[in-house]
Amino acid sequence: MSTKLTPRSQDFSRWYTEIVQRAELADYSPVKGCMVIRPYGYALWENIREALDRRFKATGHVNAYFPLFIPMSFIQKEAEHVEGFAPELAIVTIGGGKKLEEPLVVRPTSETIIGHMYARWIQSYRDLPLLINQWANVVRWEMRTRLFLRTTEFLWQEGHTAHATYEEAQEETLRMLDVYTDFAVNDAAIPVIPGRKSESEKFAGAMTSYTIEAMMGDGRALQSATSHNLGQNFAKAFDIKFLDQNNELQYCWTTSWGLSTRMIGAIIMVHGDDQGLVLPPRLAPIQVVLIPIYRNEEEKGRVIPFLRQVEAALKDDVRLKVDDREEYTPGWKFNEWEMRGVPLRIEIGPRDVAQEQVTLARRDRPGRAGKRSAPLAGLTETVQELLAEIQADMYRKALAFREENTVEPADYGEFKEAVARGFALAWWCSDGACETAIKEETTATIRCIPLHQEPGEGACIYCGRPARERAVFARAY
Repeated sequence: MSTKLTPRSQDFSRWYTEIVQRAELADYSPVKGCMVIRPYGYALWENIREALDRRFKATGHVNAYFPLFIPMSFIQKEAEHVEGFAPELAIVTIGGGKKLEEPLVVRPTSETIIGHMYARWIQSYRDLPLLINQWANVVRWEMRTRLFLRTTEFLWQEGHTAHATYEEAQEETLRMLDVYTDFAVNDAAIPVIPGRKSESEKFAGAMTSYTIEAMMGDGRALQSATSHNLGQNFAKAFDIKFLDQNNELQYCWTTSWGLSTRMIGAIIMVHGDDQGLVLPPRLAPIQVVLIPIYRNEEEKGRVIPFLRQVEAALKDDVRLKVDDREEYTPGWKFNEWEMRGVPLRIEIGPRDVAQEQVTLARRDRPGRAGKRSAPLAGLTETVQELLAEIQADMYRKALAFREENTVEPADYGEFKEAVARGFALAWWCSDGACETAIKEETTATIRCIPLHQEPGEGACIYCGRPARERAVFARAY
């Protein structure tokens, strides 16, 4: 912990990797492209999972689990799907020492295996809607990997639903996009832009794909969650039919939606600083760390009993860690818990004991600016209010950064300057040729066409033809 991190402004990529390892979120696996999620990182994922799972169940979804192995023939049933995923597939050809009759694909996503099961389970309109989510791991054979952001194996949730009509499926698709937006804003303190993907960027096999896009601390975009209206594509491929109220056989309309451990990468890159992680209180594995300060046994005899009082007052209301290790100095502990991003540090020294108070230090405001004293009386309420304030301030800071680095360019020259440092919100004619040319010339892609569009029309930023929608362009992870 004594060696400083590489500054974000000097090498953002290196800074990110150093944080992941030194904060003990994850480490490299002996299998290239995979990662080991360490306990602190997994605790963060558990809090993400709990926050989402609560929202899913509140909207009527239930959890289930489907197999890791998928018959190759299933993947091949939907043409766009197989074409989109073919380069990333891991395929098992030998099992039990024998060549398999049919190769098995290690799950890259589960539309096909779930589609097969839905065809067996759905018979009538009375069986609809079918709303299922699963928490699982998936494998996509990535060539260039980065911890949490893009790994060969990663953890996620994937929701899969079946409906009687297009309208119901579309309502579900947008409802779940709203769920992700609510989670990102209120739990992860990350401002996101909900929008529609372009045809070239949509999920393989979907009718329409939606996304929430976030700006990272270096101005690049990160696709943070997606929601897809699959139309009847997978229903027709897997024969998912139902008898409607007129006793006529119809194909279902299906959706899928997902968020992965990539969200941990987003939290790091949006909020982290040159001292390490800065975690939003609602998701932080440890919300408050309690550190005693004393120089001798006499002071220790006064500080520790007071610390136990503070611990007893807080332990039932916040996720609390007491760091009373004697082999490390208080300064060393300060650095460690700053690196780990604990939102609030409580320091207790002899002076605090004498005045029946504690010293509170905010992680999001390093140094004296984030320090204040608080009396022991009413400390639980004070801490809870301060954690809520930290949560809100982190969101406001991230939003201000995005707004400062988002430009509505007047011409293509300004556009190129904008995507070099952040987002460009620009008119686009909806022609894929313009989208491709922009990508080739700037490496920026259409992150989304925002759902909220100001009324009016403009000229395409690339070709100048009439345009009815603005799109968010950016370089992305």
